[in-house]
Amino acid sequence: MVAKINIGSNLYGALAYNQEKVDEGLGKILGSNLVFEPADGQFNVSESMNDFMQFVPAHFRTEKPVFHVSLNPHPDDRLSDDQLADIGREYMEKLGYGNQPYLIFKHEDIGREHLHIVSLRVDSEGKKIDSFKEHERSKAITEDLERKYNLHPAEGQKRSEGWELTPVDISKGDLKKQIASVIKPLASMYHFQSMGEYKAVLSLYNINVEELKGEAKGKPYRGLLYSAMDSEGNKVGNPLKSSIFGKSVGYDGLEKRMEKSTERIKSKNLKAHTLKAVSEAKQGSQSESEFRAKLRQQGIDVLFRRNDEGRIYGATFIDHT
Repeated sequence: MVAKINIGSNLYGALAYNQEKVDEGLGKILGSNLVFEPADGQFNVSESMNDFMQFVPAHFRTEKPVFHVSLNPHPDDRLSDDQLADIGREYMEKLGYGNQPYLIFKHEDIGREHLHIVSLRVDSEGKKIDSFKEHERSKAITEDLERKYNLHPAEGQKRSEGWELTPVDISKGDLKKQIASVIKPLASMYHFQSMGEYKAVLSLYNINVEELKGEAKGKPYRGLLYSAMDSEGNKVGNPLKSSIFGKSVGYDGLEKRMEKSTERIKSKNLKAHTLKAVSEAKQGSQSESEFRAKLRQQGIDVLFRRNDEGRIYGATFIDHT
């Protein structure tokens, strides 16, 4: 089981992220501590915010008071909701959050079940929860839980496997679910600055996206249609409107992601790794296949654009790191 801890300052954002999964039928609440859990399962961000904030004093010094962890069992692990809830509670207790308010969510948006737990890193007296060697302690806890619940061990797995994406396979059917399990995490994981870059990444997972622009009743509209593709790149099945997958993969949501990506790519100099890897791969490569192989060793895919004569006139490098 892989645990991924995030800390931040935006409690509303963490809760809203989980509410979106619940609203779309891709998540549900499995348990809570010191927070009201609606009997009908109708999660409300504002009401939960009030419950959380009543627990802490009006003023505290911790700049990042929000704790948000995802617990990712191996895809082959088969656990009931009760077992998942117990795992969530035991993890929080052992990490030192047993007396903190928290909500446990189950997500099914990436083709397998995993947990998200939202809590506070500040106690009722305004003191920060001890975070000394938190990641090391978290790993020890997940290993204990693996043994207790007879789970597949995470040892030897990359942390990124918790978010591993699987290309759409038209032979497996349920294309809507397969597409959803790729586009939603992909849109939040990758940095892309244009719709063209977004389309390039999607093509690696056998998904096509088309832009729709027009006018209806005198008002302009724009939207996106997602389709599965076969091994030859041909669209298969009925196109699906982005609205059925949620706002994050619609036109407006992707535009916001592109703006943030542009800022982060520049501020964090994210291109440096890609440029260095491409430069090194070009040196000594005697063929396209050799060049591709060297890039893949660095976690990079390349898409070439060719003219009718087969000559390359452009390339897109997709750095998965």
